[in-house]
Amino acid sequence: MDILYTAIKFIVAGIIIVGVTLLAQHADPRYGGLLAAAPITTTLAFLFTYSEAGRQVTRELVLASFWFVIPTAIFLFVLYFLMERFGILPSLGGAYTVWAAAVLVMFRILPSGA
Repeated sequence: MDILYTAIKFIVAGIIIVGVTLLAQHADPRYGGLLAAAPITTTLAFLFTYSEAGRQVTRELVLASFWFVIPTAIFLFVLYFLMERFGILPSLGGAYTVWAAAVLVMFRILPSGA
């Protein structure tokens, strides 16, 4: 894989993270949340995967992404409520633990090709 191509992918992802942070801090957290939840990064991942691996792998990635949004939504829900009682690090630890459990459940209930 070309090093420049890989560097471009890292730079684009970094720009998105900086954009989310700046919007949340200086505009409105809702706008940062919109950008964070927007399918921008997934679309980029789909485009890069399509260009490197083709249509079938990209289709499988799209379907898997659909199913694994469920654990991500659970992660966000748990993180929101944990941050009401705990600091950021314990809240993230708890939310990631719940997310990992939800991912394991998804792996168990989804067929191999989904």
